[in-house]
Amino acid sequence: MTYSTQMEAAKAGIVTPEMKTVAHDEGIDVEVLRARVAAGTAAIPANRNHRNLHASGVGEGLRTKINVNLGISGDMRDYDCEMQKVDVALKFGAEAIMDLSNYGKTHDFRRALIEKSPAMIGTVPMYDAVGYLEKDLAHITADDFMDVVRAHAEEGVDFVTIHAGLNRKAIDSFKRSGRKMNIVSRGGSLIYAWMEMTGNENPFFEHYDELLEILREYDVTISLGDALRPGCLADATDAGQVGELIELGLLTTRAWERDVQVMIEGPGHMALSEIAANMQIEKRLCHNAPFYVLGPLVTDIAPGYDHITSAIGGAVAAASGADFLCYVTPAEHLRLPSVEDVKEGVIASRIAAHAADIAKGIPGARDWDDRMAAARQRLDWPAMFDEAIDREKAEAYVASTKPADPRTCTMCGAMCSVRTMNRAMNGEGVSLL
Repeated sequence: MTYSTQMEAAKAGIVTPEMKTVAHDEGIDVEVLRARVAAGTAAIPANRNHRNLHASGVGEGLRTKINVNLGISGDMRDYDCEMQKVDVALKFGAEAIMDLSNYGKTHDFRRALIEKSPAMIGTVPMYDAVGYLEKDLAHITADDFMDVVRAHAEEGVDFVTIHAGLNRKAIDSFKRSGRKMNIVSRGGSLIYAWMEMTGNENPFFEHYDELLEILREYDVTISLGDALRPGCLADATDAGQVGELIELGLLTTRAWERDVQVMIEGPGHMALSEIAANMQIEKRLCHNAPFYVLGPLVTDIAPGYDHITSAIGGAVAAASGADFLCYVTPAEHLRLPSVEDVKEGVIASRIAAHAADIAKGIPGARDWDDRMAAARQRLDWPAMFDEAIDREKAEAYVASTKPADPRTCTMCGAMCSVRTMNRAMNGEGVSLL
């Protein structure tokens, strides 16, 4: 039997090569994974035209995955630099890369990215519409938007963010909620402006069935974007955000009926105390579809350090049910990130994801930590470097100072507790002189 999408295959009892890859990588039974894909609680974004994809799964019982955003803007147009960011993202284990380029003709870069990357690739077609079509926003038609989605699907994009939930009903809730930061989603703000200028319904909502047919044809996963995600703590969990989430839940079931895989996007900025409840609300309203969160950022006052505020929120979110973390860099709210910013953001997000996987009891998650603990107990520096999430940084720190005993570090030196206990438990004398 032939199949169009991973979900269609899963519903028919077919185990695809991508399912086998994910099951092997995750250490789970492939039939368990197939059942989750069939139910929509796990997704395997895998466009049939992304030839060198190493499939990854997102969702129930799977490791928390990391996405890296990159791409040019009107002010920063260095594609070579963006490819360096791709290299960093892949080096530090990101499972997904989103090309958020929003200036000029971006298809050459996107095609090169898809050809290069074994990580899944995502885009926001709305960003590309103006440059791709060479039309100003108010003159773009609903058919035009669909043409851009089709172009991205044909090129091999594995998932697309579509802000289909921002319909007239959701906008009414937003307008009445009196937000401090209005709409901070770039795609959401563009859709809102288009709707206001044209007087039309959201084209992605009005023509949702046509959109799904395009995605089904190439097996593109729809990442239902949260246009009304909070952009500051004051706007978190308001009527606009929750109202849109209800719409996303309804759109989820419509996609599943057509065998299109779904992820749901979430906040945003949010107080630490609200995160767990938001994860539960999403899972309830969106039928346990995989949840993809930006942060959440747990405070608004740390520009230059938002990779840290994001990692704090991301760890809590993932431990409470989120499945996919979009990294945040130190440059968030300030500028297009540099290559070093990307590295800092990926590592912070991976730490958050791994900490959450340990808390959730994901099989094998703590094995990594146990290997590091064993290496530290032996004072085996090469083995510690092997397990370090950033080997180069760990080695550079150790090499930057010279302890009297090279088996220790300059923090404790002769008073190293590990050294002391190893000697004492071996019946050896402990001298501090």
